[in-house]
Amino acid sequence: MIEIRRHAPGKDIRDFVRVPHLLLRDDPKWVPPLDRLIEEQLTPSKNPFFEHADVALFTAWKHGRLVGRISAQVDREHLRKHGDDVGFFGFFDTIDDAAVGQKLVDAAAGFLAARGMKRMRGPLSLSINEEVGMLVDGFDHPPMMMCPHHSRHQNAVAEAAGLGKAMDLFGWRYEVKELPARVRRAHEAVRAMPNVKIRTLDKKNADAELRKVLEVWDDAWRDNWAHVSMTPAEVGSFVSTMKPIIEEQLSLIAEVDGEPAAICFAAPNLNEATHDLGGKLSPIGAAKLGWRMFVKKPKSARLILLGVKQKFRAQRQYGYLPMALVYEVKTRGEKIGYTWGELGWTLESNTAVNAMIKAMGCHVYKTYRVFEKPLA
Repeated sequence: MIEIRRHAPGKDIRDFVRVPHLLLRDDPKWVPPLDRLIEEQLTPSKNPFFEHADVALFTAWKHGRLVGRISAQVDREHLRKHGDDVGFFGFFDTIDDAAVGQKLVDAAAGFLAARGMKRMRGPLSLSINEEVGMLVDGFDHPPMMMCPHHSRHQNAVAEAAGLGKAMDLFGWRYEVKELPARVRRAHEAVRAMPNVKIRTLDKKNADAELRKVLEVWDDAWRDNWAHVSMTPAEVGSFVSTMKPIIEEQLSLIAEVDGEPAAICFAAPNLNEATHDLGGKLSPIGAAKLGWRMFVKKPKSARLILLGVKQKFRAQRQYGYLPMALVYEVKTRGEKIGYTWGELGWTLESNTAVNAMIKAMGCHVYKTYRVFEKPLA
């Protein structure tokens, strides 16, 4: 007997939040996200995504035991841009039971179809600008901050519920080492341009600086598959979230004649500092987190945003900007003590970007899959 229960975002979410703790607790690679951050993400008054979305949360119970979860969301900003009648699902975690997965997918599909959606896509938890995809390869590595981790069986459960591949996303691993000569030459060429300046983000003016970063990123990514711009409120939320963990030496802005033209934004790997906290932030846990993040400091980082404004990307002389920025952030990070990083995600279809990253000595070490399914 499988029972599906619906939960109200921001109110009745305790069982929804604890699902991965039950399902993944024996996985030695899983790093529990901080429950408080997940609760805020699922609370309308604290996550501006809800200002333009309808969201439902579902859990599955089998013989009285909590065995899975899924969210369903209609993102009006996505529909406004793409007009494709696509709704989304996220937070898809289950026991190894196809029937449980089917019941949850049916519940999410019913919610979306009732609101006029013709297809469902995910997992997006909750939006394309939050945690995206299902881990389908790379289970032997702990999750990087703001990246998903799933059981090995989850892909098969998804496929059994009629979900098919829509797009794969790549997570690239870079071990700090000497970069290829072509990357060094690209850096030298950019540094020789009198009208180009590469500078660190000014942490004292973090609000304004992060908004510049997001402005460049949005322009650079606006034509990418499934891209949706952040609303002003979402930009503010991102800024508030990232400000406390900014590492200035990993956050770079390239200016052309004083105009922000390209960005490279990386952040210390929060998961490295929270791996043994069990998702809870007790006073002792908070002290551990602070010491590990700001005194000991993580040895790994995630390159979250990399992009060049389209008008500069169209000018051949600025083609080396991405490589120059990566060279710069690698050099600065190495001096601080970082030993490796994840670049990503990138779309499997973005062959030019993927070729550039591979040429810099990186390799794909994780694959995250986005699924789709037509709705009746």
